[in-house]
Amino acid sequence: MGGELIAFNAVLIIGTFAIVLFIAWAIPVRLWIEAISAGVRVGIGYLVGMRLRKVSPPAVVRPLIWATKAGLDLSLPDLEGHYLAGGQVDRVVRALISADKANIDLAFNQAAAIDLAGRDVFEAVQVSVNPKVINTPKVAAMAKDGIQLIAVARVTVRANINRLVGGAGEDTILARVGEGIVSTIGSADSHKAVLENPDAISKTVLGKGLDSGTAFEILSIDIADVDVGKNIGAELQTDQAEADKRVAQARAEERRAMAVAKEQEMKALVGEMKAEVVKAEAQVPLALAEAFRSGNLGVMDFMRYRNIEADTDMRNAIAGPDDGPTAPPTG
Repeated sequence: MGGELIAFNAVLIIGTFAIVLFIAWAIPVRLWIEAISAGVRVGIGYLVGMRLRKVSPPAVVRPLIWATKAGLDLSLPDLEGHYLAGGQVDRVVRALISADKANIDLAFNQAAAIDLAGRDVFEAVQVSVNPKVINTPKVAAMAKDGIQLIAVARVTVRANINRLVGGAGEDTILARVGEGIVSTIGSADSHKAVLENPDAISKTVLGKGLDSGTAFEILSIDIADVDVGKNIGAELQTDQAEADKRVAQARAEERRAMAVAKEQEMKALVGEMKAEVVKAEAQVPLALAEAFRSGNLGVMDFMRYRNIEADTDMRNAIAGPDDGPTAPPTG
């Protein structure tokens, strides 16, 4: 009987301890006291329900205390709903407080939508109050005279609260400013004109409305630095001249190859003609023999033919050597 009583008392103590731990976990007494002292009416049952809904009471109640002390009228269910949607309640409340102090019209639903869209609404309000400067990377462009200019600009922007949801970001601003700088320098007749008046780039680019459809409003575009780069025009002309030279050399080599081929063809043709001459000359003795046999040629006729042939050879020797080999002198 004594053992059963001891076991019962142990179970009772453990159960009581567990109930106390559950109550301490489910009811954040300290947070409830903070809310009551700040004038925020939060029921203990609502705090227990937040625990059961897997909502962190401090993450919702403390931002509500900040908002109440700042004079904002926010409801606890709205903050809890934003927490359950995956938003950052503290940053939304801070943004609302900052906007209220800066006289910026920002409703809770709009701030929650901006936060759920993935943008930092608190930073957006800060940028709206205190504009920030974005430095563009080096932008290279070529004027009409062929000289390259490298420009760096500083863009002062202010966040546009109404276009934060669905508006383009800083990358779009930088891309549009870079495109404007390239087009402005490219339309200049001389790079000297750009160097003498760099603010013309700012005025031209700023007048194009580059902040359309973005989450920012461009306040100013200042050209921080303009450097002279390469002489692109001269390099292009040099490259073109080199290319023309190579084309001319290729055409000349083609003509030379054709001339060499033609020369070889003519030499081959000369060789064929000489072969025909030799072949014809070989027929002469045969014809003479046939004339002797047939009685058409006598001995005296043949001797006159040889004298004429010898006289012709002598005249050719006196006139000069021909293309054939020169006979060695005799005696």
